[in-house]
Amino acid sequence: MKISGEKLINTSELISIIKRLRSPQGCPWDREQTPSDIGKYILEEAYEVADALENKNPQNVKEELGDLFFQILFLAEIYDEKEMFSIDDVIAGSKEKMIRRHPHVFGDKKIDSVEQVKRTWQKIKEAERENNEESEGQDIFARVPRSLPALKRAQKITAIAARCGFDWPSAENVENKLQEELDEFSIALKKGEKGEIEEELGDIFFTLVNLCRFANVDAESALTKTINKFARRFSYIEKQLSARGKSLQEASLQDMDAIWNEAKEKER
Repeated sequence: MKISGEKLINTSELISIIKRLRSPQGCPWDREQTPSDIGKYILEEAYEVADALENKNPQNVKEELGDLFFQILFLAEIYDEKEMFSIDDVIAGSKEKMIRRHPHVFGDKKIDSVEQVKRTWQKIKEAERENNEESEGQDIFARVPRSLPALKRAQKITAIAARCGFDWPSAENVENKLQEELDEFSIALKKGEKGEIEEELGDIFFTLVNLCRFANVDAESALTKTINKFARRFSYIEKQLSARGKSLQEASLQDMDAIWNEAKEKER
């Protein structure tokens, strides 16, 4: 795609800017950044990309991708300074991995469905893990990042366990387990023991994640959509009350509930 009147900045130019920022003549704040610091910023920027995608705003997506890309290059530069690896090594490793994991594109393997692609990808990943000396002694969940949101991490961990044969036979069994956990939570709530209540609630969340997996639903995405729906409807309540000269504090629960149902009807 040709962009008239604009100069496309290549990766090396952006790396040069990062090197300048990190230099003695650069920015004191940028010089002090550590891999741990940048790791946090990468997570933040990745979430902002996800928000931009959810809002379906291409210009915002472009901007947030730029911010994420900058942090990735910045992190690679820190390791390059320590002579551990460079951004070129990162790109080369990614290229080799993608070629290796797509034998049906870059090799002669025949694959006819998306499910076959997923199975092949997983087998190749497992083979890579077995051949990786650094993975020796690690448990089966070592590759699931601890920094993932809890729902997403739970879904990945239960999926791995399921592939090893440790799973319920059907969604109905998971529903029965959920009822069992709800009953245990009710008992804990009556006892009033905080630690026990927390544990039983955790079990309920974990079982719900398994139910999502059986229903082929992403738990994190499902909850995010419900949160957004709640926020949207509650904002509608606030706006409608304000238009009627009332604040949230002045309105009764019945008032708010009526407007909530109005918001639901408008969304249908």
